[in-house]
Formats: sequence, C-alpha cells, structure tokens
Amino acid sequence: MQPRTVEQEPRTDETLMRAYGDGDARAFEELYARHRAATYRYFLRHSAGDAASADELHQDLWLKVIGARARYQAQAKFSTWLYTLARHRMVDHWRSRHGTTLASLEDEATVAQAEESVAAARNGSDDPLHASIDAQARGRLFAALADVPPLQRDAFLLHVEGGLSLEEIAGLTAASGETVKSRLRYAYRRLRAALEDMA
Repeated sequence: MQPRTVEQEPRTDETLMRAYGDGDARAFEELYARHRAATYRYFLRHSAGDAASADELHQDLWLKVIGARARYQAQAKFSTWLYTLARHRMVDHWRSRHGTTLASLEDEATVAQAEESVAAARNGSDDPLHASIDAQARGRLFAALADVPPLQRDAFLLHVEGGLSLEEIAGLTAASGETVKSRLRYAYRRLRAALEDMA
C-alpha cells in the first residue's frame, strides 16, 4: 500500500512574497508567473499598445518588487500593493512625458505587434478582455481605450486587469468610492459607445 500524498494548498501571494524576502527564489518565480500577464496588459493598455513603453514599465515594476522584498509588509493584499507600485510607475511615466499624449494605435502593424507582445507575456491564463473577441475587435478595443481619459482608464484597468475591488481602487487612488464608481461607469460607457461606433 502506497502512502497517501497530501495535496498542499497553494501559497497565498502574501506568503510567497514573505518567503521571497527570506531568500526563496522559487517564491518569486511563482508570484511572477501569477501576475506578469495582467501587469503587462495594465501597462500595454495604458500605453495604447506601445509595446516598448509597456516592456520598460513592466520591467521597472518587477525590479521594484525585487528591491522591496526585504521590507515587504503584508498590510494589504499583495495585488493591491503590486498595483499601487504599477500605478505609481505609470504616473511617473506620464509626468516624464510632461504634456505629451499617450501614443495611439494608428495601423494594423502596431496592433499586430501589441498583440504578439501580449501573447508572449501570457502565463497560460486567459486574458479577461481577449477571451471572446477576435484580432480586429482587439484592435478596436486598444484604440477605444486610448480615447478614454486617463483616470477613467486607470480605474477600468485596475478593476479588469488587476481584479481590484472598488474599495481597493479607492484606497489606491485616494478617491472616494463614489468617484471610482463614476470613473468606471464613464469608462464602460465610453468604451461601449466607441466600439459600437467602430462596428
């Protein structure tokens, strides 16, 4: 008779980050595998499909995670902490471009390049926004997202890509819950209208 193997519960993100802080490199690999696709999409969609900017921002984010490993405190969900870092990096990026608008998708080649970058970043999990739409619709979505005002787009991406609740987004952005609801409502409305106009 063989001994029964006990299935181990998957470790939480917070447990993994603490283990990484204690020197467990595999814990970081697991965290990165869990979150890399969504964090990359967060930057890619904020950058209107500019893969070079998204790559740079994404790398900077994970370097910050690595740099913070020894002092990480699980005072909130890991995903909230992670997207706080991501959002700060995005804001810094906007400030460094002082007065410039984010690039927009202008041709099919750019759309294709952005989609290849997203595909390369996936860790096998389904992309919430790509699950049931074809390449042409994805191109329209990128273009529509580029036209959504930054604060509304940020709330939308934190909600959809980050999986953050309204309360978490409110805490992260220092906005009231009602403000976050309004931003999400306007973002969804703008996207729906833009995609209907493009159809």
